[in-house]
Amino acid sequence: MTTPTKLPSAPVINETARLLTEHYVFPEIAEQLAGLLQRRLAEGAYDVDGAEELARLVTTDLQSVNDDRHLRLKHHADPVSPEQGAATLEAMRRDFDTSLGGAPRVELLDGGVGVVELAPMLFPLEWAAEPLGAALTLASRAQALIVDLRANRGGDPDTVAFVCSYLLDERTHLNTMHWRGGGRSEQSWSLPHVPGARFGGSKPLYVLSSDSTFSAAEELAYDLQQLGRAVVVGERTRGGAHPCKGWTVHPHLEVTVPVGRAVNPVSNTNWEGTGVQPDIPCAAADSLAHAHALALARLAG
Repeated sequence: MTTPTKLPSAPVINETARLLTEHYVFPEIAEQLAGLLQRRLAEGAYDVDGAEELARLVTTDLQSVNDDRHLRLKHHADPVSPEQGAATLEAMRRDFDTSLGGAPRVELLDGGVGVVELAPMLFPLEWAAEPLGAALTLASRAQALIVDLRANRGGDPDTVAFVCSYLLDERTHLNTMHWRGGGRSEQSWSLPHVPGARFGGSKPLYVLSSDSTFSAAEELAYDLQQLGRAVVVGERTRGGAHPCKGWTVHPHLEVTVPVGRAVNPVSNTNWEGTGVQPDIPCAAADSLAHAHALALARLAG
């Protein structure tokens, strides 16, 4: 009878600790976490048979200090490229091709209220500009608009700015990213021009949220809420405000490390750990009907 071969976890843990130390936006916490991973490795906590179990254990430890939801060891069922960022990009491309480019639903409800669902992600702008521009242009003639982010798990900050550009009248400062590398900061602004027609900055706008709404989708809701442009209806979001990069550390494992932090120009903070608090709290399943009723009442008034 042969004994099952244990997954060689030490190379994965050592590389994860190195990437944390070099890239995590909070260097002091990176040092704490690197030490924790090495202690747990020495204790035999990562002596497991499979990559999926190792990913679960390490992710729990990575999030144990400051509950950073972007800090993960992700398991991929299919082998992934060793190229930096390739694992995430391949998974995103599959989702893009099966979701009409991230805008799977555009609908007109009673009373001239439009709905645009953005899911499952806000894909890289070089992919998503055409389908998102088409969806938002189609919805631009609605009397009021509901943007459904309940099933959106994040994506590209540039795509957030692109979507906001259809929902505002003027070029507007949306967010500032502070990067670890070189102490650099980078402002995000809505665009002065968009392909197609804008919904604009004056008609009623509602954003639907759930406890699954995450990352860049949270930024979209938060930016519009802080500007006073949209009413957020639904559930508190997951609370991840740190943009991250991914590195393959095993054929089936990718470590994602936040390399920056967001600061909103209105609130001077972000939604990390707290989530976006809805203006109108309700169950996510009820939020579309609730927002529709709010829009009809606003239009009638």
